[in-house]
Amino acid sequence: MFKGLIVSGVFVLLIAQPSLAQDAAMKICGEKWQAAKASGSTNGATWPKFLADCRSSLPAAPASAPAVAPASAPAPAGKPNSKPAIDLPASAKVAGAPIFPPAVSAKFAELRPAQARQKTCSEQYQANKTTGGNAGLNWLEKGGGYWSQCNKKLKGV
Repeated sequence: MFKGLIVSGVFVLLIAQPSLAQDAAMKICGEKWQAAKASGSTNGATWPKFLADCRSSLPAAPASAPAVAPASAPAPAGKPNSKPAIDLPASAKVAGAPIFPPAVSAKFAELRPAQARQKTCSEQYQANKTTGGNAGLNWLEKGGGYWSQCNKKLKGV
């Protein structure tokens, strides 16, 4: 029984090894892609083309050792393409009542009423993010988030 577990564990490791090499290649190539995009040196290449070229330029990992990123590689500075966090004072984030739109926006008049309300509320919610006008509410929350409360106000419920 114990011997069977060892054999199956070794088998799983042998199967997973190519996946580890692929993961390392994706990480390395992803970092190179982000650096190339930041410096404007992609030369019009798309991500799939860049990835194929990058993978072909990487040295093949030996069969006995899993491929890993070198220990001297610098850690990424943060998530690429992530939105910067808006630093509002804690009192602005929670204090007061949330700001809701007074009526459904005219630019969404051609949509169904439910969609028009949703887009109007979403637009106001996004605008409130910079000013703290959401009063600490998330878009969706158990028990009624911003969307739920805004939808009720616009329906007149």
